[in-house]
Amino acid sequence: MTVNLTGRGAGALGELVRRTGDSKTDVINRALIVYELIERITDEGGAVFVREPDSAELERVRFL
Repeated sequence: MTVNLTGRGAGALGELVRRTGDSKTDVINRALIVYELIERITDEGGAVFVREPDSAELERVRFL
């Protein structure tokens, strides 16, 4: 399989490889699993929230 990444996507991939020590293949596989999870949750009417470090406030994440 060949994947054509944008500059931003390639940068994110490189940063994740650097931060995690995982291979590019592993990072892409994990990203697809997370993407599928988010799509399933939102398709079923759920929502995804994040919390910044040192904060008690949850913020809803909206995916386009």
